[in-house]
Amino acid sequence: MFIPLANLTAFFSAYGQSDLFGKLIIISLIGLSVVCWIVLVYKIWVLQKVKQISQTFKQSLAKNNRSFLDTDLSLFPMPKYPYIPHPFLSISQSLKQKTVDVLNKNHYFLSQGGKEKASVYLTASDLELLEYHASSTIAEEHKRLESNIFVLSTIAALAPFMGLLGTVWGILESFSGFSSGGAVGSNSAILGGLSTALATTVLGLIIAIPALVSYNYLKNTVKSYTSDMDGFLSNLISAIDIQFRKVE
Repeated sequence: MFIPLANLTAFFSAYGQSDLFGKLIIISLIGLSVVCWIVLVYKIWVLQKVKQISQTFKQSLAKNNRSFLDTDLSLFPMPKYPYIPHPFLSISQSLKQKTVDVLNKNHYFLSQGGKEKASVYLTASDLELLEYHASSTIAEEHKRLESNIFVLSTIAALAPFMGLLGTVWGILESFSGFSSGGAVGSNSAILGGLSTALATTVLGLIIAIPALVSYNYLKNTVKSYTSDMDGFLSNLISAIDIQFRKVE
């Protein structure tokens, strides 16, 4: 929430003229604004770090000359901070482990048929199983990247209603002042009520609008990155297909 410094006095004045309930509404709106910007800045920073480490990881994997199953993924670039998600690594580790399990299963059944030395391959159904398993990892990472974004949508929906509550309360205070006659105290109540009504309306809108825009931006960013995860998975599946699928 960015307000010109010259206009801040109007909000301070409205706060000073408001009654206790009006002050609580204004404080609550300011609190929502602070939470909104904290979540927005944090999520943008995290998503930028995730994109950077994913791009570096993808480039390092492309330069790797060893087989995917023989590659030690722990030696690849990692996030500087442990709480930063690393979806590409999670997808690679999950797919690698599942591929090894399926190959071991196929080798076991070959050995049961007296073909211990026969080459182990992956069938089409095996590859579909691997892709399905890795897709579940992508879904988990997508959910992790979207964590706390709901706060923005909640603020976008809640702030206008809180502003409306302050508006109705301020108008109610003004009518109370009118009903009290023309005394100085009643005039003060009327001005305080009108100030509360206008200030809370403006605050509610200037908090809700950035929150809504931020929510849509972050949702689209995560959706775009999920497409990158799908593309990365397709490349890994293709590499495994080339190496282990039996030519019929």
